[in-house]
Amino acid sequence: MTRKMWDLIPVLDCSQLLKLCPSQCKLLICPITTSGAWVDSARRTMSDEAFVTLATNDSYAKGALVLGQSLRNHNTTRNLVALVGPHVAEPCRDALQSVFDEVRLVDVMDSGDTAHLSLMKRPDLGVTLTKLHCWSLTHYSKCVFMDADTMVLSNVDELFEREELSAAPDPGWPDCFNSGVFVFRPSNETYEKLLQFCSENGSFDGGDQGVLNSFFNTWATTDISKHLPFIYNLSTVSIYSYLPAFKQYGRDAKVVHFLGKVKPWNLAYDAQRGEVKGHSPSPDVYQLHPDYLLMWWRLYSKHVLPLLQRAYGDAPFDSGFIEESEEDKLHQDPVEQPAPATAPPPPQISSEERKQLWEAGQMDYMGEDSFDNIERKLDSFLK
Repeated sequence: MTRKMWDLIPVLDCSQLLKLCPSQCKLLICPITTSGAWVDSARRTMSDEAFVTLATNDSYAKGALVLGQSLRNHNTTRNLVALVGPHVAEPCRDALQSVFDEVRLVDVMDSGDTAHLSLMKRPDLGVTLTKLHCWSLTHYSKCVFMDADTMVLSNVDELFEREELSAAPDPGWPDCFNSGVFVFRPSNETYEKLLQFCSENGSFDGGDQGVLNSFFNTWATTDISKHLPFIYNLSTVSIYSYLPAFKQYGRDAKVVHFLGKVKPWNLAYDAQRGEVKGHSPSPDVYQLHPDYLLMWWRLYSKHVLPLLQRAYGDAPFDSGFIEESEEDKLHQDPVEQPAPATAPPPPQISSEERKQLWEAGQMDYMGEDSFDNIERKLDSFLK
């Protein structure tokens, strides 16, 4: 691939969007094609409908590859489209070509709203406004957008029976929809209205979810058929907040969403032991359900990593795997290894104090409030 035009594509904020005429916006959306693109005509029976995702960097490209492969594994009959930003490296784009029917280069739109983004402690969400480009895919009659940090657990083609704008409630404020999975109809008119709305009103949360909820502001009250069941956007952070419901309905989940700051690709995978290990003590790590996390890494290991290895060739890249040599070092000369310091026992707190910590969102995910401990406690009540 010799295309180098992405070095010239600007990063835009909402205040600059009105300066672009619609025709200019469309010209910046460029299909990327390679002679070796994989096309299986037998599976493409609904070519006017598509699943769409977005990758603005190489890390999210890994997530997009896992999402696309999970859709393939569950025999979707729709096309797969990946929108990619200019910061996605060529080898990652080549790998995406192996999974997606269409890979399109788009310009990055950033809200620049640091104040609202800081309230959520998610400064990275500003560039998610780039998602608005999906409405410009007018060669499709209907699409389902899925964030790159989602993964399907079964076939979800029935989502195309829904109408715009269908989405599942957000676990943080259920009168808002979560924009990680939604059904929409591409339209130049809607696309231009969204850009206009964004430039004039901004976003109440600094990201695409705030813009879309304000634009489609009747979602909560007008048509229940546009409320997707939660099983189509099961956020991992919500599993702990209502564990009994997860035990009752979790087996029916169709899409898992790794919502939050820590993503599966931020961790590391030990293929020999089949274990996922974290590089950060952040409590966000422990909001990722271990079964889904392991499922993501196994799919990545089996299907995605070989594509990346082939695309990168001899060039180094972060595979996310723990190298065997690193593990060997941990087991060399055990006599000379200093004994690990014994951590002092945690201070005992009363039930009332624990309740206050839970209400403040300060759960001890590594200790008393671990998933296993909560599950054992629930099992004792439900027997």
